[in-house]
Amino acid sequence: MDQILIKDLLARGVIGISDKERSQPQDILFNIVIFTDIREAGATDDIEKSVNYRTVSKQILEYASRIGRFTVEALAEDVARMILEYPRVLGVRVRVEKPGAVRFSRSVGVEIERMRS
Repeated sequence: MDQILIKDLLARGVIGISDKERSQPQDILFNIVIFTDIREAGATDDIEKSVNYRTVSKQILEYASRIGRFTVEALAEDVARMILEYPRVLGVRVRVEKPGAVRFSRSVGVEIERMRS
């Protein structure tokens, strides 16, 4: 299966459970793998025959900036569900990380993989 990659997409939003985390936006890092078939787009050079990574990225950035989730798990599920709504998407892998959330760690987060049912 073909893959469209969105690497190190940096959003700002409220994420976390403590009062400090909820008091101001923080960095949220996304890495996305979209499973799809890009043969038709490759043959025709037509973005409408693929999944537009710019559109997906904008949607993730906008959503992360306004949703205010408590857990990265919930945010990852939200993003996976959004991406699976695109008609050409067969599956998605979503990694959500909070850089600097744990002392002595570059980041912490989760990675999920969901397929269209």
